[in-house]
Amino acid sequence: MAGAGTANAAMFGCNDYAYMLTHGAEHCLTRMAERGFREFELMVHPGHLWPAELDVGRRRALRDLIERHGLQLTTLNLPNIDINLASTTPEMRAYTLDLLEAIVRLAGELGARGVVMSPGKASPLLPPAPDMLMSYFFAALDRLAPLAKSAGTALWIENVTVSFLPGIAEIMETLAVYGNDDIRIVYDVANAHFIGEDFAEGLKTCRARLELVHLSDTTRKLYRHDPVGLGDVPFADVPAALAAVGYRARTMLEIISTDPDRDIPASADRLAALGFARPA
Repeated sequence: MAGAGTANAAMFGCNDYAYMLTHGAEHCLTRMAERGFREFELMVHPGHLWPAELDVGRRRALRDLIERHGLQLTTLNLPNIDINLASTTPEMRAYTLDLLEAIVRLAGELGARGVVMSPGKASPLLPPAPDMLMSYFFAALDRLAPLAKSAGTALWIENVTVSFLPGIAEIMETLAVYGNDDIRIVYDVANAHFIGEDFAEGLKTCRARLELVHLSDTTRKLYRHDPVGLGDVPFADVPAALAAVGYRARTMLEIISTDPDRDIPASADRLAALGFARPA
């Protein structure tokens, strides 16, 4: 695979959120591999990568594409807008769990190490009692964690701004109560920055479960996942924070842009210039 790319792309993983509404997952893998990326997080969405639309042949072909070109599929990720593990409506919880079960099975078939998920959302106007929200989350983990293990993948919980557990300390305390060490963490630096969380401290807090770090730009007034340089995330401070917790894997660029072919590689170049290290 050859194309117009950047030597810095291989330092980072590439999330394909920006392609989700317009192209299939195969397009992202091909286009961004041409630009030098080797590790990927694929979004799960109808028309892009959707379990109900993928027969056995297409699943096998997608895994063959990944393996043939020496790529790494690290995670599958589902947008959290239309689903909710913590809904007070049992039908919504049931639908969300059924969908996540299908995604966990797909992750195993494609060779993804993890499935990114959040604990769920609560109404900001009349939230349920914390114990109720926690019971919904734990019930979901009871059902999904054994399935993930048997499928050869794992559940990776992300600090999501709209979650009823938006801060990483809250997530870690909750997982400590639940007690399953197989459940891991995706730490999103932009999400932490938006809610005013010190990402250096946040990374230390989740170090014991940390598997992946998401990078994109945002401000604290307007929530975004922009190309690097369009917000005020202090990226120059991130390399030292990663080194302090012994993080040596690739960080994942989760950048949403109308021109991802340009903006994702350009973000890799900007981060490399700020001292991000090549993965071990």
